[in-house]
Amino acid sequence: MEQPSTNIQLVDSHAHLDFENFDADRDVVIENARLAGVAAIIDIGINLETSRKAVALADQYPLVYATVGIHPHDAASVSESDWQQLEALLQHPKVVAMGELGLDYYRDYAPRDIQKQVLMRQLELAVRYQRPVVVHTRNAWPDILPIFTETYREKLTGVFHCFSGGDAEARSVLSAGYFISFTGVVTFKNASALKIAAQSVPPNRLILETDCPFMAPEPFRGRRCEPAHLPYIAQKIAEAKGWRFHELAKQTTRNVETLFGISID
Repeated sequence: MEQPSTNIQLVDSHAHLDFENFDADRDVVIENARLAGVAAIIDIGINLETSRKAVALADQYPLVYATVGIHPHDAASVSESDWQQLEALLQHPKVVAMGELGLDYYRDYAPRDIQKQVLMRQLELAVRYQRPVVVHTRNAWPDILPIFTETYREKLTGVFHCFSGGDAEARSVLSAGYFISFTGVVTFKNASALKIAAQSVPPNRLILETDCPFMAPEPFRGRRCEPAHLPYIAQKIAEAKGWRFHELAKQTTRNVETLFGISID
């Protein structure tokens, strides 16, 4: 793998450093990420508790930013008090997006009608506060695409994280003005996501993520994923697109700056 030089900066656009998986060595994990060329990490809230933790990490570490939101898995447990507190957190200066929000019909941990209600309420908050959204979708494309490509078209922007759709879904998402991000799954043997990344996503709509502690790329598969693994994901996509590593790093970092309204020093 081409090693990142000191002037190459990557951004991990989707991490869960607030999870207990990192409690024992969080400082080391963040420093290792910095040494690997990761200039910024966006820590993603999935409920009120993790949203608070994400904001706290953003306050503690200069290279960490946060999002706040309700994952579809947690949709059935959100209270009115939670909504009030999330709205307050959304106004924090280092909160760059609403989410992780969406629909998940694979696990179905929450009733689908409740998932939709919670999703729509978050989208209204994103519109009100002019925040991009971080979208999770699994086995729910027929229901989720019209929401973003029709109902909220031109009202919102955001990223479909850990993209799991095919060419048709990618075209729909891209045509509505959204970004697409990929995880370590692109490094797996015969990964269909790599084909989508290489062929369907234009340079100005591509974003990188680890979704750590999940889905560590090769050669770390089966172990805890960390932001320091991001260069392996970037390298694989760069090879598939016929780019040099530094070209991919520069473009994807610029895309993050555009989407989330931040400046990567």
